[in-house]
Amino acid sequence: MLPLSTLVVAAASLATSLSPVQAVTAGSFGDGGNTTVSAMMLFVGNSQKVYVLDKAEGNAAQIDGHPAWGAVWDIETHTSFAMDVKTNVFCASGMHLPNGSYATFGGNGAITVGGNIGSNTTDGGSAASYDMTYQDYDGRKAIRILNPCTDEDDFTSENCQWFDNPDVLSMQKERWYSAAEPLGDGTIVLIGGFVNGGYINRNYPNVDPTYEGGAAEPTYEFYPANGTQATIMQFMVKTSGLNSYAHTYLMPSGKMLVQANYSTMLWDPATNTETDLPDMPGQVVRVYPASGGVAMLPLTPANNYTPTVIFCGGSNMTDEMWGNYSWPVIDTFYYPASSDCQRLTPEPADGSTPAYEQDDDMLESRTMGQFIILPTGELLMVNGGENGTAGYSENTDTTLEYGQMPYGMSLAAAPVGKPALYNPNAPAGSRWSNDGFDTSNIPRLYHSSAILLPDASVLIAGSNPNVDVNLTTYFPTTYKAEIFYPSYFSSSTRPVPTGIPSTLTYGGAYFDVSIPPSSYSGSANDAAANTTVVVIRPGWTTHALNMGQRFLQLNTTYTVNSNGTIVMHTSQMPPNPNIFQPGPAMVFVVIDGVPSNGSFVIVGTGNIETQPTSAAASLPTNELASTDTTGTGSGTDSSSTDNSASSSHTGAIVGGVVGALVVVGILGALIGICLSRRRRAASRAPNAYAMSDPKTPAFNVNYGGAGAGVAAGAKEGLTADPYYRQDYNASSDWAQSNVALTAPTSPYQDVPRRENGMSMDVDPYAAESRMSTSTPDGGRRQRY
Repeated sequence: MLPLSTLVVAAASLATSLSPVQAVTAGSFGDGGNTTVSAMMLFVGNSQKVYVLDKAEGNAAQIDGHPAWGAVWDIETHTSFAMDVKTNVFCASGMHLPNGSYATFGGNGAITVGGNIGSNTTDGGSAASYDMTYQDYDGRKAIRILNPCTDEDDFTSENCQWFDNPDVLSMQKERWYSAAEPLGDGTIVLIGGFVNGGYINRNYPNVDPTYEGGAAEPTYEFYPANGTQATIMQFMVKTSGLNSYAHTYLMPSGKMLVQANYSTMLWDPATNTETDLPDMPGQVVRVYPASGGVAMLPLTPANNYTPTVIFCGGSNMTDEMWGNYSWPVIDTFYYPASSDCQRLTPEPADGSTPAYEQDDDMLESRTMGQFIILPTGELLMVNGGENGTAGYSENTDTTLEYGQMPYGMSLAAAPVGKPALYNPNAPAGSRWSNDGFDTSNIPRLYHSSAILLPDASVLIAGSNPNVDVNLTTYFPTTYKAEIFYPSYFSSSTRPVPTGIPSTLTYGGAYFDVSIPPSSYSGSANDAAANTTVVVIRPGWTTHALNMGQRFLQLNTTYTVNSNGTIVMHTSQMPPNPNIFQPGPAMVFVVIDGVPSNGSFVIVGTGNIETQPTSAAASLPTNELASTDTTGTGSGTDSSSTDNSASSSHTGAIVGGVVGALVVVGILGALIGICLSRRRRAASRAPNAYAMSDPKTPAFNVNYGGAGAGVAAGAKEGLTADPYYRQDYNASSDWAQSNVALTAPTSPYQDVPRRENGMSMDVDPYAAESRMSTSTPDGGRRQRY
């Protein structure tokens, strides 16, 4: 421990360097630091950390002797550090699990410098199991699992690392650009994708719309597996070519909206039956690589929690223009993207026939524009370009040489740097605005990302329309992140609610949320009448998608006390898990359009199972203060020591520093830090990985050489069922276990691929795990 004299000097030095927290400007972009790897994928792990994934490529950041393609970004400091990921996560899908863990699915075969096929080839040379230079492994069937950790945990321990070993945990089929959507019990449906490919998922002419000579995967499967073999979805055949990252949304009935190419359907996962819905008006394509902005609008008591999905932007390129696996026929970067927006209510409450409804056009055309649902119920559109599509290529059928490509490998141009705000409740003709918004000077095109942070700002990162790292091309590989501050950051007062539970149930007894008078200004009665309690799942973001993103406003009434305290009587979630699937979320309290910081909760039981439901308890009637009082909002920053509100970073709404007592506080903090570090060091001793969960692992995992994936020589305590709750991580905001991300294959290989799988198919969730000890390539496949 440091001597007291040293602590005093350190405290004094730190105190003199402190100044009041700088106010941010509403509508502006702030510095988000560096993400270490280019942020192709993001998800918020907890109140402290955002996880970042990139494709395997030559990033300067190194880990374990190879380029990094994973990182974790700190919400408070905007700094990041590398994380090891074994397999290639290029263009994977991903999703939360009910206990707060995250998973990624699929990916690309191993690649090397320049995006070329890795050194240890397989599948007749069209893919690779491993590359000796980048040291990435085949990720085409991988299921990667992560248990988000906080600063209280040891990030060097395996408990905080990606579980990434497809010899142990894998899908039935190889999937790249697949869709992922959870069901009401938390099971995840994985739909479609490439097996091998490039620009779009077809050859041309399209004589084999089902399999494309082995390069397309038209099936769906479940995770965890339920004993069902991967089965063809006819919709994937019908939409052949333009069905990558299909748009999927579970409906209250348990059926799923699926949209791809310009077709739409409702799909019943229990029976694999399809019900056609109307085609997209104007045959505008919204899926990758057209990459329109798509989101479910807020679910509210006013709309009886009836889902409506909005589709904006993308491309109306004709079928021939799209070309094939290799590249497009036209110079897409000169072709304007669409500005068209359409709404669809797939299951109208009145029983009417579903139909697309023309909505207001966007303020500009966009491809790769991304919707972020804000706590106010408005949708922020960020990123993208006015021309072209997602993807990258060395040429098109019009510009035949890379040296003639005007924007390097980018198939898009004219970046849109100014966000736009969509108000779904505004009158038609006035739903879009960008008044007061700054314009970013950082292009955010292919492989850019954005996600809502716990303080209700928006993290924007990534952009890399290049086959490998390129820092000098027209649209370079981007590591710099930004924070966008929506209009409510102009407020000097922020709600500081208490009483938000850590778990929400489907129906049952209501709970009370207390709001002190310092959380608002003006009339208490008016503030109560303009307060909402909302649940937001930011989702798992990649390729202009936020998979799993949903917004639900809870039903509330209120009591206004004579001292100005407002008590919001708040219902639990609607008693139908299909409306908002189980898993992690943030709860915001919004007063007069100004949100609190998000409180992290788990919706449901935390398990993959049929979720229990109860009738919603009746709420008390509204009760106003007999003598109206006023709020005392002082402009201080909001935070909380419990589950009621996660702490905000320095970009939060303006706050101040308390004066003379700060030195004493810092001194105490430094002493506490030293003691805490000693305790942590003791807890990080070797063999500290055993979990308190009494379940006996089905088998252990070995990251060693040949024979990995079986019990012999395995690391103690690392269960083969990574979904089990990890009790070692008690400091996490969510009681997470582990889940992962994956990514796709070597770019633009118009080569057929065989259909076989990984060397071991193991599903620790199945009643009987299946393990094949033989390998389809004679045992030459690399192991971890």
